[in-house]
Amino acid sequence: MPNTITETTSGTKFNLAAIQKALRENKIDGWLFYDHHHRDPLAYSILGLDPNAHVTRRWYYFIPATGDPKKLVHRIEAGRLDTLPGAKTAYSSWQELESQIATLFTGATRIAMQYSPRNAIMYISMVDAGTIELLRDMGKQIVSSADLVSHFEAVLTDEQLATHYVAQKKIDQILDAAWKEIGARARNGGTDEHAMVQYLQQVMARENLVWEHGPNVSAGPNSADSHYEPTAANSRPIRKGDFVLIDIWAQLANQPTSVWYDITWTGVVGREPTEREQLIFTTVRDARDAAIKAVQNAFAANQPIAGWQADDAARNVIRAAGFGDAFTHRTGHNIGPVLHGNGAHLDNLETHDERLILPNTCFSVEPGLYFPGEFGVRSEVDMIARKGKAEVTGRIQTELVRA
Repeated sequence: MPNTITETTSGTKFNLAAIQKALRENKIDGWLFYDHHHRDPLAYSILGLDPNAHVTRRWYYFIPATGDPKKLVHRIEAGRLDTLPGAKTAYSSWQELESQIATLFTGATRIAMQYSPRNAIMYISMVDAGTIELLRDMGKQIVSSADLVSHFEAVLTDEQLATHYVAQKKIDQILDAAWKEIGARARNGGTDEHAMVQYLQQVMARENLVWEHGPNVSAGPNSADSHYEPTAANSRPIRKGDFVLIDIWAQLANQPTSVWYDITWTGVVGREPTEREQLIFTTVRDARDAAIKAVQNAFAANQPIAGWQADDAARNVIRAAGFGDAFTHRTGHNIGPVLHGNGAHLDNLETHDERLILPNTCFSVEPGLYFPGEFGVRSEVDMIARKGKAEVTGRIQTELVRA
């Protein structure tokens, strides 16, 4: 039986032997993949299936910890899983379906699915409650596949990690030039948020980078909106005396498996920071550095660290400074060929993310404090963890920019 089948969106190959090894190590009897109308994009990525295939009927693919996989497909779409190894069974009626589902799991009780108890990690909760109920009625114990997904979706190759550093060098230089451009324009009549977004987009395109929506340039009170997006219609002027936040992200063009680089810096235009601006920046910076240190210490000591623990390290600094209510989002997110990837997020606010931060994964560290009507500060770096060490991949902001 072949170990590798087709390339996945993360740039790796579907590796049956590796999946079965992980199942045995986690004392799980098998991993059930199930989809209907592309409700579970993780299944397509991990199994290397065509994400654009026409799927109108339910399919099931069971990988046992030992032995051969099994496929269950509708007769109308009987070839849907033909790229995968394993024996195939087909169904038509719902009665036939339920009868044949039971045969997938002979000898298996503890089964992983894209499920999270209480929807705690919603990024993994792809399976509907009815399917879970059906399997439990059959005597199966359904456990979360969250850590398995991280292992097969978030772990990056050395070649992929190298692409992150290429993007990092380009974006760091572009951002430095953008601050100088803002300062120059402010001294010569000013500019606006949307104009600076266009400037950044033009430079990134010249550097063979691609991006999603954005980047984000926020001035004054707009910087207090962590998901603000300037447009030509709502753009705020940027003039001398303004506080500015720039959030910029990109990956290499024509390389869909390359790894994103994503950073945020803040600064003031044509003046020195106020005492309050300096206090908020220092608090955010120290929180960021506390999370960085927590991850670095854990990897240096070969100790496991979950996403929620890194979030706590940053959040505790902010709470101690009296600004806990102003930190309204998670500390960081997994990064891969997808900007917000499928590995552990640094989060104990929006979710209690118990997924471990794994070697050869990339993630952001980006605490922020936001004061509506005033300004907001976010300081974002990216980190790559490897066995025995973790490092920040680009420049680290230590003081507010003076543009």
